[in-house]
Amino acid sequence: MNPIRRLRRLAAALAGLAGALLASAAATPAAFAASPPPMPPIREKHPPLPVQVHTVVIGGMPGWQITLIATGAAALAAVLALLLARAWAARRHALAPSA
Repeated sequence: MNPIRRLRRLAAALAGLAGALLASAAATPAAFAASPPPMPPIREKHPPLPVQVHTVVIGGMPGWQITLIATGAAALAAVLALLLARAWAARRHALAPSA
């Protein structure tokens, strides 16, 4: 294999990893953001009104888990793209006509 081609592929792979790292670093502050503390109750002269009960759904996925899943998916996509490109290149060279 041509050394220039190998160097170009290495540079492309490093650029892809750097982009994934940059995207992960950009998403990190949002992943660790916290909600502000609740306000203290206001004391009024009148008795409080009856409270209506509403169903509250508590849960969901924390931001750091979403970031971890997105980073893993990006890395998996990069590995699959690399394997697909290598398989395609090997097949292309195998089917080249002999002179």
